[in-house]
Amino acid sequence: MRRLAVVVVSSVVGLGLVVAPSPAGAGVKAGARAVGAGAGVKAGETGAGRAQAVRVPGVVPVPVSIRATRGAYAITSSTRIVAAPHDKAASYLAHLLRRSTGYALPIVGSGGGIVIDSAGGTGLPAEGYRLSVSGHGILIKADSGEGAFRGVQTLRQLLPAKAEKSTRQHGPWVVKGVQIEDYPRFSYRGAMLDVARHFFTVSQVERYIDLAAGYKVNYFHLHLGDDQGWRIQIKSWPRLAKIGGRTAVGGDRGGYFTQREYAEIVKYAQRRYVTVVPEIDTPGHTNAALAAYAKLNCDGKARKPYTGTNVGFSSLCTSKEITYRFLDDVIRELAAITPGPYLDLGGDEAQSTKQPDYVRFMSRVQKIVHKYGKSLMGWEEIAAARLDADDVPEHWNPVTGTQDGTQLARSAAKKGLKLVMAPADHAYLDMKYTKKTRLGQDWAAIVEVKRAYGWDPAKLITGVGEDDVRGVEAPIWTETMRTMNDLEYMAYPRLPAIAEIGWSPRASHSWASFRSRLAAQGPRWAARDVDFYRSPQVFQ
Repeated sequence: MRRLAVVVVSSVVGLGLVVAPSPAGAGVKAGARAVGAGAGVKAGETGAGRAQAVRVPGVVPVPVSIRATRGAYAITSSTRIVAAPHDKAASYLAHLLRRSTGYALPIVGSGGGIVIDSAGGTGLPAEGYRLSVSGHGILIKADSGEGAFRGVQTLRQLLPAKAEKSTRQHGPWVVKGVQIEDYPRFSYRGAMLDVARHFFTVSQVERYIDLAAGYKVNYFHLHLGDDQGWRIQIKSWPRLAKIGGRTAVGGDRGGYFTQREYAEIVKYAQRRYVTVVPEIDTPGHTNAALAAYAKLNCDGKARKPYTGTNVGFSSLCTSKEITYRFLDDVIRELAAITPGPYLDLGGDEAQSTKQPDYVRFMSRVQKIVHKYGKSLMGWEEIAAARLDADDVPEHWNPVTGTQDGTQLARSAAKKGLKLVMAPADHAYLDMKYTKKTRLGQDWAAIVEVKRAYGWDPAKLITGVGEDDVRGVEAPIWTETMRTMNDLEYMAYPRLPAIAEIGWSPRASHSWASFRSRLAAQGPRWAARDVDFYRSPQVFQ
């Protein structure tokens, strides 16, 4: 835990004026409407040439390239969605639009309208897509269902904000002409939710996933075990959930997911092309397990349930064989219901475990994770052990140049490991926006939206460059979060900032552009009843 060339946008609810350099000789494709000389904007272009101005939508994350074109397409009662049978992107879009438009929007195998083609042929990187809108229709073309789904998330931002409503609204439903080509900078773009300190229900977790997926987040890191609570049923160790799941911070209501409920969350995420990464923190942050089973303690005595917020006081007994039998069972059961490639064993703030014992412990449990066909993920402390190339340390320590976390991240990169970057002083969504924010903490930093956006994962730590980074993550720890409204207030508008850092080209990074495009999301969040923070940096 723990503790794009520069683009300038002037936006009015979702539509902006983008000024960017145009490469010499840039042309205008047939049907494109030029504003100035040429109408194409490629995120991060820096080639020589005169400036150009193009009105483009307020899309977050900003696409790799976007071109305003002539015409517009109106979705009507006769519109059809054309896609292959059982296409998840088409089903998702149909469900979204049927509620707000009231139209039937049948999914058919041929014809015109909204065409979703994931049969391939684009040659784009993984998750890439092309989206074109003209007076004749809408086409999303990708090499995979995943890419098509990312394209659908962009399309929904081109629609009026009322399209996000769950009840029927009055049209028109017009999408202005545009051509977009897009693909991600990093393969891992995560959101982490702590359900251990405060428990959240299946429906709440699913809403959190759905909101994040709208910004092309593709990993959902679910923190299931900590000192305050154990939140997943382990059939071979039933007291973990029945005893360890009773408590929460401040004596609030506990809870846990049955394996069937966890599987529902996984399937829900899969339909959105989001991979679930379950985390059981070890060897520290384990008081809930130590309270459930006395034999996991070195002295054989069960610990008292804990409802506070301190860290570093608990530890599994790394010298007892029962510890490894316990973890083998937990990992085996989790691996069987987790189709994704990673199991996260935490590894942070193990202050009650001596460092030599910690290294031996992590080296041993790593082998258990691998035995069940998964790669180990954990906080950057796990880099003290010898890891395989597919194992993933996650940087979280605020950068001071001297802290252990910074050194561990640099050491991991030297070993050839690819890191997920989640610096607490930029990416932690539980940090306060201002000193007066009623929720959250401030131990890492005060993190307003501009600070959340104002970092580059490939420049944050000397010695950790672009090729050393697997991606980014936005964690939210829930010591002070009790309700869904609390989560949404702290996550939005900052989570989209982290998502854009992970998706959009490095050269497209521009606070002025992002602020304007982010402001366009406000009406969309309001339409979905998201209780977002009205940052004065964004909403004026």
